[in-house]
Amino acid sequence: MRDVFLLLHFLVVLVLLGFQASSVQAKEHIFGPFSFDDANPNIIQLDGDIDTGSALNFRRVLQAASDAKIITLNSPGGSVHMALLIADDIHRTKLVTYIPAQSGCYSACAYLFLAGLERKADGRLGVHQISADEPDLVDAQFAISDIIDVLNRFDTPMEVMSIMFKTPPDEMHVFTSDEIEQYKLNRVASGETVAEDKTSSLPEISAGRGNPASLPPAYTPPDSDNPAIAKASPTFPSLEEFTSQPNRIAIYVGLDFFGADIASRHEDDATACALECLRLEGECKAFTFNINPKITRGPNCFLKADTGRADGNSVALSGRLLTAAETDPKSVYLATIDPETALFDDIDLPGGDLYAVPKRTAQTQQQCRLACIDDDRCAAFTYVSKGRQCWLKGRIGSPSVHKRLTSGIKTFDTFKPERILSLE
Repeated sequence: MRDVFLLLHFLVVLVLLGFQASSVQAKEHIFGPFSFDDANPNIIQLDGDIDTGSALNFRRVLQAASDAKIITLNSPGGSVHMALLIADDIHRTKLVTYIPAQSGCYSACAYLFLAGLERKADGRLGVHQISADEPDLVDAQFAISDIIDVLNRFDTPMEVMSIMFKTPPDEMHVFTSDEIEQYKLNRVASGETVAEDKTSSLPEISAGRGNPASLPPAYTPPDSDNPAIAKASPTFPSLEEFTSQPNRIAIYVGLDFFGADIASRHEDDATACALECLRLEGECKAFTFNINPKITRGPNCFLKADTGRADGNSVALSGRLLTAAETDPKSVYLATIDPETALFDDIDLPGGDLYAVPKRTAQTQQQCRLACIDDDRCAAFTYVSKGRQCWLKGRIGSPSVHKRLTSGIKTFDTFKPERILSLE
């Protein structure tokens, strides 16, 4: 009950400070692997394979999300022909392309990324040669010619195309951060007018042996005759701002973002802790506040460079800052040994040892607790302070009293954001 009151206090104070507290439950619109939701109508998401129906589905999502400015990419690739069509639409409609962290854009998906007016890869970008179930030299030459023609229109560096065509189809070249910088794969629009596309349609792509088939005209937005379409929207934030400036906070109760601390301090409440994180203007990505009222001195607010390791802790209230480019986080299922409720001092759990010797890499009680969480076979642990011995248990034995021993029991729990707070 105390946790509920603290959370309600946190929400109320944020509203008084001028924030809009709301639980974002927007309707999601799905078109094959593409989707967008009403809460973020400027963002189209690609999540999945690019199949034979994807080009048409992309035209549909463009019509439905007529104000879209950015497409986020997470795909293993798929049909080369469909990807070239989609890339052409991205190029013509001046969309920004973004690969979020923890996402990957591989194979044919790379054509979509390279088509962006602005583009940024925080995730993984991978390329390789085209492949086919029944290789045909003529078809392959047609396809390679089409790829080169389209990528040239996107000002793709020749070195990138060289890497693409030299990497075997059963391998994948994933660009390093140094290569992304070297080949200028990330691109920010200068605000100047983008050169007009002099090609009326995509080049012909082989539909079969020696039988070229012209592709349908690319989607054209209703206001394509307006010269302003050739410039990045002045009301839309830059790609860097879009991918770094928070517009929401996901609030978790009972979840600790363990590690990745950039600062710690003592604050009166979770609201003050959240504001300290926001004041760092992008350096702080998350925070954890210890809601235990007994902590009157010493740090109870921990500011984070990222969410670190998710760890169940009943006295933790955590927040994760989200940018407009990020989707709302989903529930996570975790093994936990709650340091407040699942640790028992002066208790031994004899027997059931997983190993004949103590865990050598776990020299502290905390390390022992985390080692058990990370070991799929571990159900509990006993830590002996004398000698700093960590014993991982495959089963929970009958407890017995033993001084200077601490035991912990593993459980499993699902954590989801209690609220998504809008900062706009």
